[in-house]
Parts: sequence; C-alpha cells; structure tokens
Amino acid sequence: SHLISSPESMLAEIEKKITDSFDIFDHESNKTVDVREIGTIVRSLGCCPSEGELHDMLAEIEEEEPTGYIRFDKFLPMMTHILMERRYKPAPEDQLLKAFEVLDTERKGFLSQEELTKYMVEEGEPFTQEELDEFLSAAVDPDRGVVLFKDYVSVMAVEDS
Repeated sequence: SHLISSPESMLAEIEKKITDSFDIFDHESNKTVDVREIGTIVRSLGCCPSEGELHDMLAEIEEEEPTGYIRFDKFLPMMTHILMERRYKPAPEDQLLKAFEVLDTERKGFLSQEELTKYMVEEGEPFTQEELDEFLSAAVDPDRGVVLFKDYVSVMAVEDS
C-alpha cells in the first residue's frame, strides 16, 4: 500500500524535519547554530537525550577548535542517524498521562486495554504492534486486565532516571 513509505522518502522526510528545526535557530541564516541551541533542536525533533548523551552528541560534531557554533552539515548526518534509529525516544510519561486523563472520562484512574489500544493506534503517534504489546504488558494489572495508568507512569519515570 502507498502508506508504507519507502526508506528514501522516510529519509527525505526526516532530513526536511531536521533542516526546518535547524533553520529556526539559524539566526544568521549561515547554516550554523549556537551550540547551546542544539539541545532545543534535538528535543524539538522528539528526542530526549540526557545531558550526558547530549554532551557526547556535541563532542561528535563540534569543530576541532570549538567555535561555539555547530555547522548544519555536521549536524544533519548525525541527527538523521539518530532519528532513523529512533534513539533517545522521549519518555512519554507526560504525553501518556495527559492522554490517559483525557480518556479516563469517568476519573476511574484506570483504562481498559481496548480503550488504550484504540487511543494509541488512532492518535497520530503510530505505535508499532510490538511497542504497543510491550507497553501493555508493562502497564496492565494482570488481575483486573486494566491499565492502572498512575502506576504505569511512575514505573516509566523510575526506569528513565
């Protein structure tokens, strides 16, 4: 089906996203950005590296003589690689918690697997079946077959630190 994008078009899409984000911070329009903006750019692309990871990323793309600026032609290949590999995916607690609260209209504090699956599949963020299963197996209360999202979110927050 035409919905499955080819690796080429996926790559083009990712590169365009990176370029657009970079350009926002490229105030001089000279294909460089202040090194302090890189964290913001990376996060705007949906990656949440820790400070340490961010530091390593910068070390990889900084000039031999640190200028305080990062060049686009160094940033693009590194960031493309990270996005293609889906590294540093955000810990989606906040997103999830908001989503849960929206879905949990009766304020029960839990959701059925059906409600959750429906949400995760329908809401823009396409999760793979694998991610969904992993998520559900971590989140579902085996005795009741429901997702106690308050517990789940705290589980995720702990793992992340």
